[in-house]
Amino acid sequence: MAVIAIAGMQHETNTFAPSKAPYGAFESGGGWPGIQSGESLFEAVGGSNIPIAGAIDALRARGHRLVPLTWAAASPSAQVTTDAFERIVGAIVDGLRGAGRIDGVCLDLHGAMVTEAHDDGEGEILSRVREVVGPRVAVTASLDLHANVTRAMLEHSDALSIYRTYPHVDMADTGARAAHLLMRILETGRGFSKAMHAFDFLTPIPSQCTLIEPCASLYALLQRVEERSGVSLSFAPGFPMADFDECGMTVIGYGGAKDATRAAVDELAGAVADAESRFGIELLEPDEAVKRAMARGEVGAPVVLADTQDNPGAGGNGDTTALLAAMLRQAPRDAVLGLLIDPASAKRAHEAGIGASLEFELGEISGVPGHVPLRGRFTVEQLGDGRFTCTGPMYRNFRMALGPMALLRSGGVRVALASRKCQAADQEMFRHLGVEPARQRIVALKSSVHFRAHFQPIAREVLVVRAPGPALADPVDFPWRRLREGLRMRPNGPEFTRTAAH
Repeated sequence: MAVIAIAGMQHETNTFAPSKAPYGAFESGGGWPGIQSGESLFEAVGGSNIPIAGAIDALRARGHRLVPLTWAAASPSAQVTTDAFERIVGAIVDGLRGAGRIDGVCLDLHGAMVTEAHDDGEGEILSRVREVVGPRVAVTASLDLHANVTRAMLEHSDALSIYRTYPHVDMADTGARAAHLLMRILETGRGFSKAMHAFDFLTPIPSQCTLIEPCASLYALLQRVEERSGVSLSFAPGFPMADFDECGMTVIGYGGAKDATRAAVDELAGAVADAESRFGIELLEPDEAVKRAMARGEVGAPVVLADTQDNPGAGGNGDTTALLAAMLRQAPRDAVLGLLIDPASAKRAHEAGIGASLEFELGEISGVPGHVPLRGRFTVEQLGDGRFTCTGPMYRNFRMALGPMALLRSGGVRVALASRKCQAADQEMFRHLGVEPARQRIVALKSSVHFRAHFQPIAREVLVVRAPGPALADPVDFPWRRLREGLRMRPNGPEFTRTAAH
């Protein structure tokens, strides 16, 4: 039996987003459990589809003794504040120092965290952990598919394992893989050879979905190469919203013989490079998307509109209203949009009560330039306390606490309000307010891809909408300043140059 310390810190940072992540964002969790330390960690994450839960189950199944340190997560946003980073990472490191003899460390990280002080948040965490435990204690970590894997992450860990699905239905499975890599090192007494390949182009977030091409085929190839070679492989399409020089896609591998590890990584990397031109996706303007949805959607087979650029899962605040305005202009029947994050309007709806009809000024809290709240008369149709358990493949068993929620209606259009930021990736978010998504003609979601796990099975079609928001669907549209020279800002697109940026 080995003694394994477990800990984690999850944040996906869009450096162009309007709001930073203070300590309070990790306390609330944004749909994830709030900050946990010590034994409370086990109960808080138990049964959830998150990496640390998968790691705990895998390690316990082999009889290892676990030392829970600190774990925290917050909704994607701009940079993590120095205060939040130092308090959480400080708790992890202090817990590690006081844990006594440790045989291994298994971490639940994201891979795309930027802080006010560190471009590479995870590299900094791993460096501090390594400083405490020394070179002989095995350290592994799970990472999100959107990780921008850096040289420091590779250097300071013994192995990394990355999600293979987007929507991320394999989060717990990935935590278990990271745990198994750790146990393999402990059992054999040998570390892995490592190899990495970084690519010279960025890909739009919507095109990284593993349910569509080219990623569906690339991840199938990953599994075939892994099974044939015995090398543990990961492919990270990256998070193309973090303005620093190591932003981008990577393939990494861990194996025995160095040459075999390098060959496996190169085979998969070659296939990814060959697929560059296939990483494109159709983006529709709001009115065009609503018109097409009205023509094709029907009760029992709705058209789903992805309001991708205001995705709370990519740094948006879920409060822009351009898509909602297009829906109100065109007045479809049986249409719903959610989640619109607007605590003041949700509170007002609760004060007015079900059945009340009143003027609202909805959304636009985070101040997208040129946009003002949407004004109009709505009827309060339903209210909720925001507490429910998710049932979909990605958020399975997540116990949501989204604060006061309300369902407003104007004609045939309804909008689901919530008070705490969380992307609309589970049907229970609507059922909590009495809306059955399958009974709609149009379902508009503030999400980029995660919604597909629970909504695509009921959808006649999915349309990706380019409405205003900070999570731009085309990376070339960002005002980059600090990427590495020559990186193509979209597949087959223009190259970044520091001269042009300034």
